[in-house]
Amino acid sequence: MFTKHLEGLEIPEIITALKSVGVDGADLCVRPGYPVNPENASKRLCEASEQFSDAGMSIPLVTTPGDFLDPTSKDAQRVYAAAGDADVENIKLGYWHWHAGDGGYWSQVDSIREQLDGFAKLSEIYGPRTCIHNHSGTSMGLNSCAVMNLVKDFDPKYVGVFADTGHLSIVGEPINMALDIVSSHLAVIAFKDLARSPGMKGGKVVRMGKGFVDWETTINTLQTMDYTGPVSFHSEYSGEPVKSVIDLARVDVRFIRALMDK
Repeated sequence: MFTKHLEGLEIPEIITALKSVGVDGADLCVRPGYPVNPENASKRLCEASEQFSDAGMSIPLVTTPGDFLDPTSKDAQRVYAAAGDADVENIKLGYWHWHAGDGGYWSQVDSIREQLDGFAKLSEIYGPRTCIHNHSGTSMGLNSCAVMNLVKDFDPKYVGVFADTGHLSIVGEPINMALDIVSSHLAVIAFKDLARSPGMKGGKVVRMGKGFVDWETTINTLQTMDYTGPVSFHSEYSGEPVKSVIDLARVDVRFIRALMDK
């Protein structure tokens, strides 16, 4: 489960919450204001990993700040080294956005791929795979075709795609097609549901089964692909108190398990 909306909880409390939700580990939010952040990652990420391990759980993924985009920064070096020491398998980057001008779309793709090359080298050195998250809007990885323009030809051991069912449902290809497009680089998948009203630019997270995601096709496609990577329950119920987020996440997990048992 993504820990973004468990802000304010310390690691032992997060572990207790995730156990009650029924998941096996954390998509750990490593951002300012959280128990583990880019500044303290060298010490705290390994400590958190050990605490999760002692509880029979793991941290297969960490999510960095939205502006975590420079492979030469001290934060990048620190987080990748710490994640390698903590046996974290995947690191989700921040977001590159398309801008009118700036040489046009393809020039921006070329610039991003140069930066990705730096992250790929960090992955090769330290171990954790670099992941780009599908995100609607002007994100340069907004759907499967767009994200493949960024990651194609990179070794999938070092650069992968973090597919997001919710965002793909409002800007992407049909989910079975979307997952096929990124199959060579699919590293992680986020489970959440989105809906939007007329005039709404983005999407709003809603209860699973109440939005645009075709869940039966999603589950069937992943099973057909023999997908074995992490699934991150995002449960991004903004505005809800932490206790309610935990309760809603528990319902999300039951919803998916029921589909898997069909």
